[in-house]
Amino acid sequence: MARRYDSIRTAAARPVSSDASAIERYRALPFPEEWTGALLALCNAGRDNPLETVPTFRMDQVVQALAPDVLVRPRPNRHRGEDRDFWLYAPEDVPDPLPDAALKGLLGAWLKDLRPEPEFRSLLSETRSALLENPPRWQAGVPVELVRHQRPTDGGTAAPEPRQFQLSTDWLARRILALEPYDFEGGRLRFRAMPRGPMDRGAELVSQALEFEGSRGPEWYSVVLNITLQTVPFGPLPRFHVHCHIRRYATRVSARTGRLYLPFGRRTTVLLRPRVPWLPGAPASDRFAVARLAWSRGGYDWVGGGPAGMLRNMSLTESFPDADAVLTDPVGWLADGMRAAVLYSTAMGTHEVGAGLMTDQRSKIVEWALQALPEVLEPVPALARTRLSGSTPGNLRQEPSKEPAKAEEERRRAEARRRGTAFALRHLPSDISPGELPTLEARLLWQTPVMRNTAINALVAHLDLKGDGGAPATEEAYDGTVVLEWQSPELTVRLRCRRLSHSLGQDLALPEGTRHSRAAVTAAIRDRRREMTAFLTEEGVSSPAPRLAVVELDRAKDFSSPDHDAKFALRLGCADAGVLTQFMAVPKKAKGYNSEKNKEFRAAKAWDDGLRQLGVRVHPEHSLGERLPVGMRYAAVWMVRKNRRSRTRWAGHVPVAVLVTPDPSGEGLARVEGWDDEARAWVPYPVMLLKLTRQCEVPRDAVPTPREGEGPVARPSWWSDMAEQRRATEEWLQRVRRTLRGTPTLLLAHGQNMRSHWTWLQDGTVVADKFRDGHAPSRRLEPDLRLVRVRTARNRETAQWWGVNPDGPNGLAAHLWTDPTADPDKARVFWSTTPKARTFKLSVAADKLAPRVNTKGKVTIDTDKAAWNPGLVEIAVLGCHPGDGDVPEALALAVHQLRQAPDLPDALSLPLPLHLAGLAQEYVLPTQSEDSGGGGDAIDSASDADPDTGAAPGVETAPEPEETDWEQLALMIPAQSASVEKVRETEPR
Repeated sequence: MARRYDSIRTAAARPVSSDASAIERYRALPFPEEWTGALLALCNAGRDNPLETVPTFRMDQVVQALAPDVLVRPRPNRHRGEDRDFWLYAPEDVPDPLPDAALKGLLGAWLKDLRPEPEFRSLLSETRSALLENPPRWQAGVPVELVRHQRPTDGGTAAPEPRQFQLSTDWLARRILALEPYDFEGGRLRFRAMPRGPMDRGAELVSQALEFEGSRGPEWYSVVLNITLQTVPFGPLPRFHVHCHIRRYATRVSARTGRLYLPFGRRTTVLLRPRVPWLPGAPASDRFAVARLAWSRGGYDWVGGGPAGMLRNMSLTESFPDADAVLTDPVGWLADGMRAAVLYSTAMGTHEVGAGLMTDQRSKIVEWALQALPEVLEPVPALARTRLSGSTPGNLRQEPSKEPAKAEEERRRAEARRRGTAFALRHLPSDISPGELPTLEARLLWQTPVMRNTAINALVAHLDLKGDGGAPATEEAYDGTVVLEWQSPELTVRLRCRRLSHSLGQDLALPEGTRHSRAAVTAAIRDRRREMTAFLTEEGVSSPAPRLAVVELDRAKDFSSPDHDAKFALRLGCADAGVLTQFMAVPKKAKGYNSEKNKEFRAAKAWDDGLRQLGVRVHPEHSLGERLPVGMRYAAVWMVRKNRRSRTRWAGHVPVAVLVTPDPSGEGLARVEGWDDEARAWVPYPVMLLKLTRQCEVPRDAVPTPREGEGPVARPSWWSDMAEQRRATEEWLQRVRRTLRGTPTLLLAHGQNMRSHWTWLQDGTVVADKFRDGHAPSRRLEPDLRLVRVRTARNRETAQWWGVNPDGPNGLAAHLWTDPTADPDKARVFWSTTPKARTFKLSVAADKLAPRVNTKGKVTIDTDKAAWNPGLVEIAVLGCHPGDGDVPEALALAVHQLRQAPDLPDALSLPLPLHLAGLAQEYVLPTQSEDSGGGGDAIDSASDADPDTGAAPGVETAPEPEETDWEQLALMIPAQSASVEKVRETEPR
């Protein structure tokens, strides 16, 4: 029997009071604002579109690499009204990290890097001579408050100063470094700090590289600690989160090329530790330096030539590492005191060190780190179980382990699926009479007979259909279209089986070469899209209702490149024919990959996820009785956004809204609808999915080219573009909100996904029980509306956690949790945890650092096993009506129960309505799993992606500048922004 946990502890600390204070002194260097005029004149010489801000990005990169003890701050953000701040900081007790000679040399190299063109050599020389006569000077003894902050926001939320997000976390990290090393069974962990720049969140500590002897030879990894500063809505005290995870290093060179494989189109981070400081006169540093590798001019090189590229005319104490030398001998560089360590990503292939840490070991490392807390900080109190009974829905999924109960439960689930499918079909546009059974029209577009037969059998089992549907006796019959049909008490199922032909499943037709223009990619997608539409319509079968097709297709890695992947083009072509699509991989064996052994599971998942697109899901029935308004429905909003670096080369943003209305029958039935902004109405969910392709980032027709003599259309800055997107989104939100009047509705939004476009969701803006969706002042929440924001562990915004077990290893607990120090009647923020996924069997006592003795008394090694922990989901009840009887804790518990869909074996990372809204982005852009370059091995293409981890990147922050993109170089980066290009290993939580 699973252990009952009465409390969970989070890896977090907070100030002991709102008056707690800690002041540290720094050397600080201001940006030479008096240089601005001359610098802009240099940058804008010969330019048609002048810059408004001096680009400092390349200079910031170089400082991080060559002077890692210096903390680089972004230029103050005039768009946010931020006060003036220093450019560079260094703790006062650190030896001068940038002596005057080194600083002058850096500044001179930066100026030359701004305009390296020969025609501007004279202007550059004049500007450099004039500016370097009066270089910026370090100021000593600058006091900085690291804990106390200005008064809270109007909503009562802590409002740290922008520089505290960087300086206070670095301060706490330096205190952790001062501790004795962390002892474990096999040795000691000694950490070093990473340099931090304006694009980084918080501080980061990395242990020495640990060696693991795998079946293919040694593999290497480190333990990493991340310290970030966070806020909690309506909480007057900020929080420091300490995240602990595993970082793996790439060391396995290709037998064919003799060097590491780096994913094309991706930048790979490399940790560096020079034997002597690169800058003459600079002190030695215990910190790592950072640079990045990418494909450049026919080979791999440091991005932009690396720091050494910008400083090629400066004299360095030691040569910067040669990129090719690091790639051909990664183990040698790693073993030599980590002089260079290439970070591993899943796109590089397999790694024999499993990702992640389990709860007990993580809790011990975090507890060691929290010994560094000063007197002004304390661990956040353990969270307690909700005072309300019943954390599970009323129709909780049952898992009997013995027959005949197990078979009976499977039969009951199939019946529920048929009933749910019939319910969803009756709400689609159709011409059936009231007494007629609805018909599920489905297509199976197959490539291999084995997967065709597997998929047919999976559909029969999934819906518990009787008979063979009229299957033909010979294989030759499948040379044409075969129609199978089953009758059940709830519906008719008709399946059209046809081979996917005309090379539709092969590579997109792109020109030869490794780089493809937007026009080429668009044309290839357009052509395949039209071919797929013609293929589906040539038989003349039509229906007023959306239909479903399950398509057998190769995994992403089997296409020549990500650009050649046909999946998204096929999805768009099917949508043009009124057909929804779900893909399943062609069964095959390859090195490190075998999709033949689990083809039955993948086929079953394909049908299940395909039916989800028709709106078929068993709705979790809440168990809260009269604590919730009668007849309450659930709405969810989601923002789909993609930048121009995506595989399809098109950018855009599309807001999505979903409305789930539970059926009064109490049988888990619910009507799922989506918002159609053209019709200004709610339409069936599958209808919305098909209509979303009209707003797809890839045009259906040819791309217009500039007329003769015209130049390319100027692209707006990120800031002006984001302002326009916010205005359009809030107007869209107003239209949606008006339709929610008259019926009790709980509106759900994902904080990390939506707050960049709906700014009311931001901690620094929101006020309890008010609402704003435009420029007008906030107002009282409408009587029938409740607003709940969900926030997940993305960007480390919720803390890692573990169930407190005083008698043994700390473990995992599933429940809704509350802050015991908060007033129960006024609390608005709660935390949700769910059981770990069934596929992860690793013990909570697993040890990734040394062998251990398991419960059976045997020595076991866990280093090669993947660890996974459910993330902590924050549920913030931003708006409700306590005066009318609303109980925020009950609303939060209802949201917690919505994560437990009875027809799914594992809990969702998001409540079901948000999950459905997030998955709608599959019809607007390639999903994260399709577009991540992950190689396709680790991702089951037949299974729905998690929209939380697959959310569009870059929706909150300005993109990292491209080396040749002057428009982007001019951008000022927000203080807490995260680099969307920095390659970081995705760790399971």
